[in-house]
Amino acid sequence: MPDKNSRHRALRVILVDDDQPRAQAVEARLRDVGFEVLTVIPTASGLLYQMAQRDPDVVIIALDSPDRDVLESLSVISARNPRPVVMFSGSGDTQFIRDAIRAGVTAYQAEDINPERVRAAIDIALAQFSAFNDLRAQLDDTRRQLEERKLVEKAKGLLMAAHAINEEQAFTTLRKLAMDRNRTLGETARDIIAILEKDKLRGRH
Repeated sequence: MPDKNSRHRALRVILVDDDQPRAQAVEARLRDVGFEVLTVIPTASGLLYQMAQRDPDVVIIALDSPDRDVLESLSVISARNPRPVVMFSGSGDTQFIRDAIRAGVTAYQAEDINPERVRAAIDIALAQFSAFNDLRAQLDDTRRQLEERKLVEKAKGLLMAAHAINEEQAFTTLRKLAMDRNRTLGETARDIIAILEKDKLRGRH
């Protein structure tokens, strides 16, 4: 994702456009409004390579007839190195638009790219990308909390069974171990589970 310093420098853009005169007009407009155009390529076939080499902040795709190969490239980018992607296409095919969004397109404009409106489309994509990342971070945090809670509950149960103590004592023991080792409750619970379950297996043999 765009780094923290991107706010203090020109945003770097890769433009994919199969119409050379239009691409030149869009590139000129982007430079006029303060973007750094890293490269302009006529097809998405080289996009993965250019992404890896140039590390853009934003990708703009303006293809008259985007195909499934474009979506496959975007899916790989979205999985490996997500970036805000703006796609312009005169095609208003509903299924293609859905597939494009699933593949990682941040903002889909069902119209041909317009040099005068490209800045607004990029601003929308950046805002949507930021909002999506915030939501994803919140979901990841919630999942981590739930996973930690499960580990803590399991570790408490094992401590209670192994040492004939109540739930409060088990939790106090768990918390003290976490503090002594300067680790989180979840990490400490995972360690305890591994140790006590190993002891259980030994006891069966």
